[in-house]
Amino acid sequence: MSPCQYITYSLNNLKQHTKMFKSIFALIALVAVSQFTFAQKAPMVGGAAMDPKKNIVENASQANNLTTLVAAVKAADLVETLSGPGPFTVFAPTNDAFDKLPKGTVETLLKPENKAKLADVLTYHVIPGKVTAADLMKTIRGNRGKAKVKTVAGVTFWAMMNGKNVVLTDEKGNSSTIIAADINQSNGVVHVIDSVLLH
Repeated sequence: MSPCQYITYSLNNLKQHTKMFKSIFALIALVAVSQFTFAQKAPMVGGAAMDPKKNIVENASQANNLTTLVAAVKAADLVETLSGPGPFTVFAPTNDAFDKLPKGTVETLLKPENKAKLADVLTYHVIPGKVTAADLMKTIRGNRGKAKVKTVAGVTFWAMMNGKNVVLTDEKGNSSTIIAADINQSNGVVHVIDSVLLH
């Protein structure tokens, strides 16, 4: 092979390899973007992916840290309501949040004779419409650092900032922090909180 032929061969070979590498990098980028998009659409809560195509009850039922909340929703006959079109914004207390309540409180609320009281507690965690964390923070800033939020229970709690965290204060003066925000659902949005709100 002459020097000129060798150079031509090498250049052609280099072009082929460059095309191959470009194809590989393009494939890797596509997979990475797809995985990122899925992660954005389906954040993890309690070890389960929250599918934005499913409703609030369907998603909460998959999360192993929201089992007490799901049991309470069922006991209060709110499954149909929270599975409806909404939209709703739900501040969802974790199992640990319920465990902070005085001993025996959850067991008492889950009794059939206390269904109305339980429903009242749960609906204190629901506001009409879809309200994102950004919406809350904007309202807080627009109200001198303290936003009054009216729930579907007909009573209010207050939202404030503590550093970068959104903190909710109930009518009894107890505080709860949003620990996972903007979990989109087919019928609204869920914000996971670390304490139960009471009034």
